[in-house]
Amino acid sequence: MTEISKLAAAFAPHEDLAAVLLPHAFAADDGSHDAAHLIRVWKNAARIQAEEGGDAGLLAAAVLLHDCVSVEKNSPLRAEASRLAADKATGILRGLGWDAGETAAVAHAILTHSFSANIPPETLEAKILQDADRLDAIGMVGAARCFYIAGRMGSGLYDPLDPLAAARELDDKAFAIDHFETKLFRLADGFKTEAGRRLAREREKRLRDVLAMMLDEI
Repeated sequence: MTEISKLAAAFAPHEDLAAVLLPHAFAADDGSHDAAHLIRVWKNAARIQAEEGGDAGLLAAAVLLHDCVSVEKNSPLRAEASRLAADKATGILRGLGWDAGETAAVAHAILTHSFSANIPPETLEAKILQDADRLDAIGMVGAARCFYIAGRMGSGLYDPLDPLAAARELDDKAFAIDHFETKLFRLADGFKTEAGRRLAREREKRLRDVLAMMLDEI
């Protein structure tokens, strides 16, 4: 069994689709947007979809391709990442013979999932993808990804003189824990499905616990 086949099994019952799309799905050198991230987002999406409904096949395709274009967090093109991914996904699905309506539905979900793009999701599948992806940005995994990306960008963990930015401007390009306030704690209020909101409340509490424990140690 190939590595792709092993990974595709995690997307059951859509493993055949996953086997086709995974080679296009992510950049090999970004540990915050890798196969593990896609699997976690799929688990989140499937959990939400089981309660909320929606087309699971379209959702699986959207999950698999939502990060198919890699744009670094500090790139001036960051706000364009989801549009670039939606455009690439459209070409991939057309090449596989998908019809125009299904292709457009997947592209819309990919386009609107991004926090940086700030485009409201209009379909249930798009709302589920956005919620599922944002769940992976909060909680324990969200904290781990935040610190990973900070290291990737060359940022410090925190300002040693003013960790909570009491007397300075928040700067999440310089300090990892500033990102908790500038973005991560803001995500929980924006979830689009009831199931997503419930899961977000649980994970935000974990994220706040991580910050509290870190502050206790510094």
